[in-house]
This record gives sequence, structure tokens and C-alpha cells, in this order.
Amino acid sequence: MRWDALFADLEARAAALSAGERDAEIADRTRSEVGRLRLVDRLRPAVGAQLRLTCRGGLTLAGQLGRVHPEWLLLAEDGGREAVVALAAVTSIGGLASWSAAPDTMSVVDSRFGLALALRGIARDRSPARLHLTDGTVLDGTLDRAAADFIDVAVHPIGEVRRRSAVSQQLVVAIEAVVALRRDG
Repeated sequence: MRWDALFADLEARAAALSAGERDAEIADRTRSEVGRLRLVDRLRPAVGAQLRLTCRGGLTLAGQLGRVHPEWLLLAEDGGREAVVALAAVTSIGGLASWSAAPDTMSVVDSRFGLALALRGIARDRSPARLHLTDGTVLDGTLDRAAADFIDVAVHPIGEVRRRSAVSQQLVVAIEAVVALRRDG
């Protein structure tokens, strides 16, 4: 009888140690997995959700999340306006649920679709836009071209088509200074 009690006690202690080690291993793996998450992983499951973004330069945007890429997101604002927002310029986001996409599961095509490529598409369609910069500057005009790390902007009133007579100045803007580009959809 004495041996049974001794072995039962030893088995209980071993089970408690095993459970403690398992719990510690699970907690460690969970912290490690969470440590791999990026902002884009939090945003990917939120496509279609209503979000409120606070960005550098004092800009606040609200709307439905339409697309997410590693460097930018597309937000559909009220009134048919859309905004391409640089993820690097976002300081906080309201409206996200608590779930995330698994890290490193974005498609190869989406993972290569950078901000410069998105801005090239906007430059190609020649639509007037409002450009918000990190220092709070707002420029109205047309993107003439988008290169690897800069864009050429023809500044003119937003309601006018880009014509030589309407352009007040030509600016070169560093892409890293771009917070958002807004235009009517």
C-alpha cells in the first residue's frame, strides 16, 4: 500500500511537470508566432471592414478596406472617393477585429505589388488627385510619372484637367513622403 501511494505521488508530480512544460512551450511558440506578424497580416482578413486610419501629417481617413498589399492599402471613402494609403505612414487603425492572417502566406503577385507600382498605375490613368505628404502638405494635381523612389507631380486645381496653362508648378516628391493619394472613383 505504501509503495502505491509513493508511485501515485511520483506520477502526479511528473504529470504536473509535464503539463507545466507543455504550457510553457505553447506560450513560447505563441509569442514566437505573434512576433512574426506584420501590419499587413492584421489587415488582410479585414478586407471589406470599415476602418478609421490616423496617419502622419495629421491626416485621418475613414472608409471600407478594399485591398491590402505590403506597402499600401486601398480605402473606399464616402462619396465615391478612394484613397491609396502608404502603410508606412499609418500610425493607428480603428475597427480591426482581433484575428490576423498567417504570416508569409500572401501570394507572390500581391507581395510584389509595391507603392511605386500602384502610383505608376495612377499616373498612367492621368486622373486628378489630392496628394497628402508626411509633413502635412497637400498637393492637388496629376501624377506625371512614378519612378522607383519618386513621383513627378503637375500641381493644378483638382477640378481642372491637366493642361499646361493650369499647371502652377512641377514637383518631384519622394515616395517615402507620400501618406495618401485620394481621388474620385
